[in-house]
Amino acid sequence: MSSALKIILILSLLLSAGSHAAGTAPRKTLTPFASEQALSSYLQQLQARQATLQREQQKLQRATAQSLAVPAPAPVAPMVAKAAPATSAEAAESVTNVQTAGVDEGGIVKLHGKHLVMLRRGKLFTVQVDGKALQPVAALDAFAPGSDPSGSWYDEMLIDGDTVVVIGYSYSRGGTEIGLFDIAADGKLAYRATYHLRSNDYYSSRNYASRLIGSKLVFYSPLSLNLHRSDPFGGFPALRRWRHDTVPSDFRRIAPATRIYRTDEEPEPGAGLTLHTVTVCDLAQRDMRCEATAVMGPQGRVFYVSGESVFVWTTRRGRDSGVFRIPLDGSAPSALKVAGAPVDQFSFLESVDGHLNVLLRAEGQGDAMWDGARGRGDMALLRVPLTSFSDGRDSAPASSYKPLPGGGGYGLQNRYVGSYLLYGNPGNGGRRQADQAWPRQPLYAVRWADAGSVQALSLPHGVERIEALGNDAVVIGAQGKDLHFSSIRLGAQAAIATRYICADAAQGESRSHGFFYKPQTASEGMIGLPILGADERPGFNKSAASVLYLRNSGLQLTELGALAARPGQLSVADDGCRASCVDWYGNARPLFLQGRVFALLGYEVVEGALKEGQIREVRRVSYAPAAR
Repeated sequence: MSSALKIILILSLLLSAGSHAAGTAPRKTLTPFASEQALSSYLQQLQARQATLQREQQKLQRATAQSLAVPAPAPVAPMVAKAAPATSAEAAESVTNVQTAGVDEGGIVKLHGKHLVMLRRGKLFTVQVDGKALQPVAALDAFAPGSDPSGSWYDEMLIDGDTVVVIGYSYSRGGTEIGLFDIAADGKLAYRATYHLRSNDYYSSRNYASRLIGSKLVFYSPLSLNLHRSDPFGGFPALRRWRHDTVPSDFRRIAPATRIYRTDEEPEPGAGLTLHTVTVCDLAQRDMRCEATAVMGPQGRVFYVSGESVFVWTTRRGRDSGVFRIPLDGSAPSALKVAGAPVDQFSFLESVDGHLNVLLRAEGQGDAMWDGARGRGDMALLRVPLTSFSDGRDSAPASSYKPLPGGGGYGLQNRYVGSYLLYGNPGNGGRRQADQAWPRQPLYAVRWADAGSVQALSLPHGVERIEALGNDAVVIGAQGKDLHFSSIRLGAQAAIATRYICADAAQGESRSHGFFYKPQTASEGMIGLPILGADERPGFNKSAASVLYLRNSGLQLTELGALAARPGQLSVADDGCRASCVDWYGNARPLFLQGRVFALLGYEVVEGALKEGQIREVRRVSYAPAAR
């Protein structure tokens, strides 16, 4: 019996007692702590249990030391309402490849009126792109004037109206750092305020920490509970405004006991306990206000933000999982016992038919740092009605899991496109020489709504990226030293349409924001993707050699050309960087604005124009800070 089927059988036998068929049980939600006293008492109980466990472990260790012949036993193992998505011209001209329409994601480049705004190496920059202009306008530190930015990383940016939001993480100040800046119609920047949101490190090689829905700034942040500290509440969700004389006691709780929830699951002995925290900040007011909701759970996590809710999937060590649903309409969180682990945020889809769909592997560690690339084991598709979420005591029934083929190997890619779920592996985890045989790789396609038969499309290249082309898809991956683009028709059946091969090339950006597709009609559009030479490797602080552009015409892919970085552009060693001096989120992006084509390449913005069916450079500008 496969491990996936074992998971399902164990789930149905051990966890389904008391569960109801999806859609028939009355809707229940998690219950918050009734008061600060109730929460304090619960934490004291947990602390006492951990102290007892620690004493027992110490006794075992002493007994082991006295008798080497005896092996040591193993340790016993209400929120603000969601605002409507923005409908401004800037929203219509989004430059970010987002997962969910209307849910913007923090990135390194955004658009404000006639200006591009870039976040790079601890600074904000604006470049005018109106008409035929391409002109640097302003530059400003992405941190508070007079503050020490050492030990801080400024990675994500969002724009709401005339407010630029810079999101980073400060190891020296211990939490998420939120910088607010004013941007004027002429592109000038001015610092407004900095806030610190208590959190553990949020970094993920695949996911982004922040989302923007209307004027509501949404964060997911984990907080590990330290029950041994004298004041356990000192690690709870809190916010402070930065000042020159800021001290730790300036933090103010933003999640009272009545906004902290738990399920019936007892914490694992010896395992960490995390407050999975969703914070919503109102940017409509100049003095930012934030509220948080937190759910207690195990450490491993993957989170996904839909237009309606934040879903947080947690995993217990070697045991079952749980998924929390935290709505953005003011409702209380709910939960469901589940099995397995998603790959990353792209494994989730809250569909318009009122279901949560999740691609699962048998094992996974969450998406902190590079963990999202690591899971393993057999695969399944979970599909449950949102009404089946409850107070955490109910389980997803075995019938809601559909076993799927393909092992969830390292670097697995997955994406929902239209009515299909597509997934596949990069293949062998690296590139082969051109003269070596390349095993064909399967791309799996399944209709998520009816869980019909699964198709395996044979590709002559690995699956390194899956993206939507309107209602169809493109799959990008390597074969030897070449980069392949396979267009996929998603009709009654999934089928490979055509393939374009870019010789001696590799992806220059692995993050989702590196790709962009600009539709022009229902069946036509333009693709942009940063690329490198085949012998080069993407590296931090290393600009992509160029951005490649392809035309999609009825899924026929043809090359339009590339916009390349200028050889010998200003070395990053000369830019006087003081903070965030590694491009963790990349530094190259294809940009499509008001019918114009641009490429962001490190400190350069290059504009191209279509002439006789090819992209030709028409102008470029460097916005780099003066060399020091």
